[in-house]
Amino acid sequence: MRWREQWLYHWLRWRARHDVTTPPAAELGTTAIGRILVLSNTAIGDTLMSLPALHSLRQAYPQAEICLLVNPPYQALFSVLVPSLVNQVAAYDGRWRDFRRQVRHWQTWRPDLVAILHSNEPQATPLAYLSGARWRFKLPNTSRFRFLLSNREPVLDWDAFEHGIQQRMAVAQLAGGVPVPARMDLPLHPDSAAAVNTLLQHYGLPATATLIGFQPGASTTSRRWPISRHIAVAKALLQQRPEVWIAITGSPAERGLAEAIVAGVADSRVFSTAGALPLQHLPTLVQRMKVLLTPDTGIMHLAVAVGTPVVALFAVSDWRRSGPYQDLTKHQVIQKWRTCQPCLSKRCPHPEPMCMDLIAEQDVLQALHKALPPSLERS
Repeated sequence: MRWREQWLYHWLRWRARHDVTTPPAAELGTTAIGRILVLSNTAIGDTLMSLPALHSLRQAYPQAEICLLVNPPYQALFSVLVPSLVNQVAAYDGRWRDFRRQVRHWQTWRPDLVAILHSNEPQATPLAYLSGARWRFKLPNTSRFRFLLSNREPVLDWDAFEHGIQQRMAVAQLAGGVPVPARMDLPLHPDSAAAVNTLLQHYGLPATATLIGFQPGASTTSRRWPISRHIAVAKALLQQRPEVWIAITGSPAERGLAEAIVAGVADSRVFSTAGALPLQHLPTLVQRMKVLLTPDTGIMHLAVAVGTPVVALFAVSDWRRSGPYQDLTKHQVIQKWRTCQPCLSKRCPHPEPMCMDLIAEQDVLQALHKALPPSLERS
């Protein structure tokens, strides 16, 4: 146990003993809740899965001032995506170095309610409590800090929810949210079309081309499909479908992965967009694609949210918990199994994980063909 967490735990235990006031449950879902802080400050896909819960809260509290707290790299993106759902988008990386400043800021803002949709402990629940909010909701509520929550009982863990979206919707319901469709439909940045057109023209994409995407990177090495297999599938697809062009997507940190595929395929119809667009324009690029090949990562959820079919590759994680949740008939999931027990996941020692390597090139190629319109050369 790190000393800061240990010290904070005992201090908050002492402090919470003096909190004897219980707010009336009748406040929830009424104008008595004037300010709401929503925490979803982990990965981009996690925050996208929080959008249905945000819809639920906005419908329940149309008059409230709602602030969404996200991971700093995604602040610009979500400021564009959710203006109808929240009044402001703030940033916090969830680490100790900024914890005290965040506490001071939210104590000044004085939220009435904090909904923790997806955020890391040991910072999330103490931050909600120290903000001064009367109501504090979080699921799963298995953290040792759950004594600070308004929903400390019953204790529910991740196995209580089939999918991450269901977990977030359950938090919204506790907070007085109303039932809404569990969808992640996203608006597009008004300037994105011009930016995406410029990028695609730079690579010489013909107007008649069929654009598809390959996303090789993921938040952990254990979720990545081997680069050699991306290259083999790209070569076969380009040989079988002359109309296809492939955009290799990724963050600036994933540029090396993207460029390795471009170099390995060695075809002018394959190009890298990794780090080439501001994040707020990425939804428009993804919407242009006929299909996106992707592991379990944020851009998969982005594609689902803008209506682009995905071929999603899973092994370490379970697609039923973090895979596509809407329009399931247009998406294809290839699920394999974990080869290592116990699975080290984020600490996977294999540069090309064995479990992801179980996914066969032919299965992926077949799924991509299924997602694409019929080709004259194949008919």
